[in-house]
Parts: sequence; C-alpha cells; structure tokens
Amino acid sequence: MRAVLRTVNRVFLGLVGLVLLVLGGSVLAVGLGAPVPSWWIHDSEHDVLLSDAERTRWRDDGWWWPVVIAALAVLLLLALWWLVSVLRRRRLAEVLVDTGDGEGALVRGRALENALTQESARIDGVGGAHARLKGRRATPEAHVHLALEPHVDPGTALHDFTTGALTHARTSAGLASLPAEVRLKGVKHGAERVS
Repeated sequence: MRAVLRTVNRVFLGLVGLVLLVLGGSVLAVGLGAPVPSWWIHDSEHDVLLSDAERTRWRDDGWWWPVVIAALAVLLLLALWWLVSVLRRRRLAEVLVDTGDGEGALVRGRALENALTQESARIDGVGGAHARLKGRRATPEAHVHLALEPHVDPGTALHDFTTGALTHARTSAGLASLPAEVRLKGVKHGAERVS
C-alpha cells in the first residue's frame, strides 16, 4: 500500500510540475516575443492575463470575496497537509541505547529493524516478517507484520515473537520497554497441480 501511495504521489507531483512548467514557459516565451500558440487564451503578447473587466466582474457582489478567501484557505490547508505528510519521517532514524555509564549510544533504526525482522522470520511457522520502528529515539515502538503458515497457531507464534525476537531487541538496545503492534496474516500459497 505504501508503494502505491508513493507512486501516486510521484506521478501527481510530476504531472503538476509538468503543467506548471508548460504554462510558465509558455507565458515567458510569449512575453519575450515568441509566436503565440494556437491553444493560448489570448491573441498577442501585449494582452494581459486578466483584463480590468474580468478582474472587477464580481467585486461588488457580497458572496465573491468570502468564496475566494474560503477557497484559497482550503487550498492552503490541503497544501500544508500534503507537505507535512511528505516530510514526515515514516520510520525512526536512530534509537538511543543505554550504555550503562550514564552516556548513551545511537543505533541506526534500520539496523534494529533488520535484526528484528530477521529473527522474527526464523520463528517456526513464520513465512515472512517485516518490522518498522516509529516513535521517538528514546521510546521507540515496533510495528511488525508476520505472515504465518497455515498450520501455525497465531497465539503460539505471537508468544514466540514476544518472548524471542522482541525481548532480544529490547534487551540488546537497553530499553526499559519496547511496545509492539503485531499484525498477523496467513501466507497465501498458489494452487499446485497434483497428478
């Protein structure tokens, strides 16, 4: 799902950038004296984008300015929401490890994620695992997806994960606690032809 959202985001940004580049480039080219394209909204380089009549058309109507301000406010809020969602880190970059001497050390978040993923994948009956760390570097949270084989009891797999991989990750990082959200799903096997 994340890959689809990332692809949609990149395609959308590419299309918006392309449209802005074409429009801006054509305005610049026409303004510098290039021939006016057939699809251009005005006839010559001396035309203004909005005439006085077009600019002042609804100025005296009471609904015009509140609608314009509301529409611009909604566009601004959508743009800010999009910017925050793009810039927000999806994963924890580093984890603060207690070294026991009053100081601390930083461990790359991906290193701890990889260790947690690899140990989780070795649990009996787990067909695949993926771990991601979120939260703050002093109090990380693990988000783990486990793909279980059909014959495995989910309770047993969850117990093996919490007493094994999760406990090892918590103790090796010197964390007082490592809360985890675990999502279990069954592995889907393709049909095989038996002769």
